[in-house]
Amino acid sequence: MAIPSDKLATALLALKQLQDQGSVAIRSSQLSRTNRERLQNSGFLLEVMKGWYIPARPDETQGESTAWYASFWAFSGNYLTERFGSDWCLGPEQSLSLLTGDWTVPRQLMVRAPKGGNKPLSLPHQTSIFDTRADLPPASDIEIREGMRIYTLPAALVAVSATAFQAQPVTLRTALAMVRDASDVLGRLLDAGQSVVAGRLAGAFRSIGNEQIANDIVEAMRAAGYVIREINPFTDSASPLVNLQASSPYVNRLDMSWQSMRKQVLEHFPRPPQPPADKDIYLGQVDDIYVTDAYHSLSIEGYRVSTELIERVRSGSGNPDGLAADRSHRDALAARGYWLAFQQVKQSLGVILDGQNPGEVVQKNHGAWYRELFAPSVTAGILRPGDLAGYRSGPVYIRRSKHVPPRHEAVRELMPTFFRLLQQEQDPAVRVVLGHFVFVNIHPYVDGNGRMGRFMMNAMLAAGGYPWTVVPVERRSDYMETLEAASVEGNLVPFSQLIGQLVERTRRQE
Repeated sequence: MAIPSDKLATALLALKQLQDQGSVAIRSSQLSRTNRERLQNSGFLLEVMKGWYIPARPDETQGESTAWYASFWAFSGNYLTERFGSDWCLGPEQSLSLLTGDWTVPRQLMVRAPKGGNKPLSLPHQTSIFDTRADLPPASDIEIREGMRIYTLPAALVAVSATAFQAQPVTLRTALAMVRDASDVLGRLLDAGQSVVAGRLAGAFRSIGNEQIANDIVEAMRAAGYVIREINPFTDSASPLVNLQASSPYVNRLDMSWQSMRKQVLEHFPRPPQPPADKDIYLGQVDDIYVTDAYHSLSIEGYRVSTELIERVRSGSGNPDGLAADRSHRDALAARGYWLAFQQVKQSLGVILDGQNPGEVVQKNHGAWYRELFAPSVTAGILRPGDLAGYRSGPVYIRRSKHVPPRHEAVRELMPTFFRLLQQEQDPAVRVVLGHFVFVNIHPYVDGNGRMGRFMMNAMLAAGGYPWTVVPVERRSDYMETLEAASVEGNLVPFSQLIGQLVERTRRQE
């Protein structure tokens, strides 16, 4: 039975008041039973476990994970504070992940609490919290970020296990690069007489090129009478370059991830053909594939478009006002924007095929692609002109993904780093795969990142002599799952193989 609008409005007002107070983990006692049931039945409230809820969107399908993943960190912080007060914090390994900018939703959140129950708490979508009964570090070694109580950087590096250096090398190297002076860790090492940890950290600092801190640790421990044996705790064969002067952990994490992932691409992506002999022929082939490309790329994003609508847009008879009578004005505007952006991308291809560095070309032109992609929505009054001014200025979440894109402040640091890596990369296959993956991983825009990522991929394909390649909507599940594996697990092999197969199939059809 439909809920009267005035009664639903009352329930929504009660929910808004809680949200304005910063509540994400909502206890049943915070809402009247009537309001709670109305919100649940209307899809505005989702039960996480008995007596605990999170706000949700009624347009999400039942069982979808987006609301939960978007709320995970805030819910966990609210819940743990409600349960333990201030007597809890995350373990050192997960503290380092957050400190270095990795807010991926973990399968299990490891929590230390003197009153912990030593058992897991099951949460939606195969996630959980495990509260270990353990003492906390001193209050001076705990800080709060986004509601999460975590170890400070020096305390986490001293407390982290030896196996973490092997299991999370990018995170640990990024964290080590954030340390500016040996005194940050030395006090803790000396006070506790931790000669084994000191040897491990000295070896770790030396492995990333920070000889000064490594020497300071060794000399100070020995001067205090400790026997110290320096050992490099990293066992991976890679020795990635670490920028010790980087002002942001995001930059080092991206640099090292690129170095690590490029090897996966080289092993699993087809070698590039010779560059196309004739620019006009190549661009003509791109024109020929436009309708197919637009249909599949827009369909992947959930738009309902037909080849007839796309053709109308291309012929010029599909301006936004004239398309308003179609089934969805939104779909028509998206189709028009795709056509306009495609023309901009094609101009960029022409410059790339003339021999200019593809990374430089897309850095210069991608803003124009994006503005054209959403220009019809501005014309229709759906978006403000200022919405197309540049990268996002707030958080964004990817539907059904555990990957949490970086904070908007970090986007301003990451995008120049991304384009620097793209410009410096010599291998065409690596530019193709990482050009797409890293762009959508950063998610620099509020909307349109998938379409922009596929444009980026095809610009890099042209630079390598590969054909323009369509990701078919029939492979959408595979496409999203392989991107998720790369984002959450660092496993780029499935995505490399999928895109490689599509490229090879396109080559055979030419």
